[in-house]
Amino acid sequence: MPNNDAPLTLLDEAAIRAADLRHSPYDFAFVEHAIAPQFKEEVLRDAPPIPDRGSYALPSLRYGPRFGAAIQDLLSPRFRRVVEDKFDTDLSACPPAIVMMGNTTGHYNEGHAHPDSKHKIITVLLGFSREWPYERGRLRVLRSSDREDFEFEFAPEFGRMLMFRVCDHSWHGFLPQKGQRMSLQLCFVDSEWYVRKEYFRHRISAFVKSVPLLRKAIEWAPR
Repeated sequence: MPNNDAPLTLLDEAAIRAADLRHSPYDFAFVEHAIAPQFKEEVLRDAPPIPDRGSYALPSLRYGPRFGAAIQDLLSPRFRRVVEDKFDTDLSACPPAIVMMGNTTGHYNEGHAHPDSKHKIITVLLGFSREWPYERGRLRVLRSSDREDFEFEFAPEFGRMLMFRVCDHSWHGFLPQKGQRMSLQLCFVDSEWYVRKEYFRHRISAFVKSVPLLRKAIEWAPR
């Protein structure tokens, strides 16, 4: 029987709880070291290989035990309570869905500004890039749909976490930049139906990206 009060093994609960909740342009919190740097090499050695651009559903990926420990933390009741406390909201009826990205090509439609689906309640973004030395490609908390109109930005490097409450103006995105940009998105959503729908959509997308001609077509598809 799982222990709902088991401590987090990799996520730094104290650091996440200590992060300030900011309210402009919407409710968000940033954690510099949600996973301590000392765990970086062992976690990244076990991270899933992601060959192409775009997002992949977690169930479609294969990874080792230390990366799996981070996933276990993120999906734990204890982490959910940390998020609930941060945003003063009840997520008990909100199942989680996780997708990951591993690479960006620098094409114009990557990182487009969006507020997230109305089916998402809270979004958690966690960086797993070994390094990100570029000025472009930093994740931005936006004041509007203009990617240059940002309140806050950060490089998507290992252990950096952004959490935000989804609303009609929770705009975020990044400027296109080619690179190994590994990040994870955990969303607490409004139904199991939406989880299944998202995972199915990303599985289809992964198949399309495995076919060279189809992959080239979606690389240049407009948003």
